[in-house]
Amino acid sequence: MSRTQRPPERVVVVGGGIIGVSTATHLQRGGASVVLVTEGELGDGASGRSLAWLNSAGTRSRDYHALRMAGIDRYRTLLAADPGRDWLRFDGGLHWTAPGQRAQVEDRHRHEVAHGYDSWPAGPREAGARVPGVDPAAIPEIAVHNPGEGWVSLPHLIEHLVGEFTRLGGEVVRQAGRASVVARDSAAHGVTTTAGHRFDADVVVVACGAATPSVVAEHGVHIPDRSPLSMLVLTEPARTRVRAVLNTPRVAMRPHPGGAYALDHSWYEDRIVESAGGCTIDESVVKELVAEASHVLAGDEELSAASWKLGRKPIPGDGEPVFGELTELPGCVVAFTHSGATLGLVAGELLSHEILSGARHPMLAAFRPERFRR
Repeated sequence: MSRTQRPPERVVVVGGGIIGVSTATHLQRGGASVVLVTEGELGDGASGRSLAWLNSAGTRSRDYHALRMAGIDRYRTLLAADPGRDWLRFDGGLHWTAPGQRAQVEDRHRHEVAHGYDSWPAGPREAGARVPGVDPAAIPEIAVHNPGEGWVSLPHLIEHLVGEFTRLGGEVVRQAGRASVVARDSAAHGVTTTAGHRFDADVVVVACGAATPSVVAEHGVHIPDRSPLSMLVLTEPARTRVRAVLNTPRVAMRPHPGGAYALDHSWYEDRIVESAGGCTIDESVVKELVAEASHVLAGDEELSAASWKLGRKPIPGDGEPVFGELTELPGCVVAFTHSGATLGLVAGELLSHEILSGARHPMLAAFRPERFRR
């Protein structure tokens, strides 16, 4: 932060997803008076349709890997406080690719091992033994097992955090409509919304997922955006239980509270239709995704869809997070990231540290919004 005066007394956080809720809760813990403003309901955007896989798998920059591992650490602390939570688990992850791509899997494993990530190559039979419930016949050549990975149901986590936030005196404003940052003397001083609200503040945090670039664009700030259309499907409860997160050529899936599964992938992005009234997809695509999930499970399981949600998945233009105060608009802090689940707790913690102390945190140095103006 660029402030040199006393910490802010009043903060407005725009966005009811995990990043916004986490930041608001950490700020309220730290003694600020916080208003959390959300366009619709809490968690009804990307957080409500996120696979929410907690990981730092694959190839990443050193800084991004370190931040994600810190994010995973905060979830482990949360789970240790109540190991019975059925919406937060660390039962590992299993990844495999299409036939003929063995070299890609092996390269991924080598990269993970190089920076100390828990990573184990496994043939079909061994993978099936490591992750019971997976059909070994679905794995064409080799898989990578990551025992330290986990998952979270973000709507459950948001409910948990908002309970603390409100007990501490934080205010939640739902159905506020689209928000705009109010600027005065070239600095942020609050928020107005299309539902007619106005909230004055010392600091504004913009954490509204894929809408974040358009909100700050109103003040001439450019944040590259490549947020794709996406879908998350929840199944009916299933007989076959797989505890790990699976990432396969045609479906990504994780357990969900109540014995169901959450499913997503990218192969159907171009079949999602977006209009002013929202997003739609042909139900045949949903059934195809569910069938792909059934095929990777042992025991002739036939899953069925219970519900699905569609919308934009937040992804910055260069794929890495965007965190921190805007140099063009002091007092306005942005939080825009694809890895909202993995970074949800630690991002709120570090951003609140910056806002309350006025000092930049070194773990966010690589992710400043001004990198796009260099």
